Amino acid sequence: MIRLNRITDISGIRVGHAEDERIASGVTALVFDTPFTCAVDVRGGGPGTRETDLLDPAATVQAVDALVLAGGSAFGLDAAAGVVAHLREAGRGFAVGDVRVPIVPGAILFDLLNGGDKGWGRFPPYRELGYAAALAAQDGAFALGSVGAGLGARTANLKGGLG
Repeated sequence: MIRLNRITDISGIRVGHAEDERIASGVTALVFDTPFTCAVDVRGGGPGTRETDLLDPAATVQAVDALVLAGGSAFGLDAAAGVVAHLREAGRGFAVGDVRVPIVPGAILFDLLNGGDKGWGRFPPYRELGYAAALAAQDGAFALGSVGAGLGARTANLKGGLG
């Protein structure tokens, strides 16, 4: 097998992207075929995360079903709910009695000032983008560059991306 030096060279990891060109933002989901043990190091003056405390080795949950990265600053935290919805439909998650709870930590980046239309109304689009990214992870192919969570990424005057 040819290795491309991508995260998917690790067996059991799938990546999916979803983006909205109008808002200049998107979501990337890393979905694991079986729960993965993960860790995190949160830094910076304004981190935006969801369920990263579960990645502490002392936590009850020892593995996660997926990880999600999203644009949208605090609004992007909704993306993990879309990934959770997709995994729940697939019967995935941590068993709590008869209920399965998909464990999906996530992090966001700030892309609110990148020129995209952020007038999305009452509900930001990130939950649906998260669902679409998890669905896209099923096919195994994914792009690099200014896609998914990296679509609207910028630092100063430099365009960002993934990969």
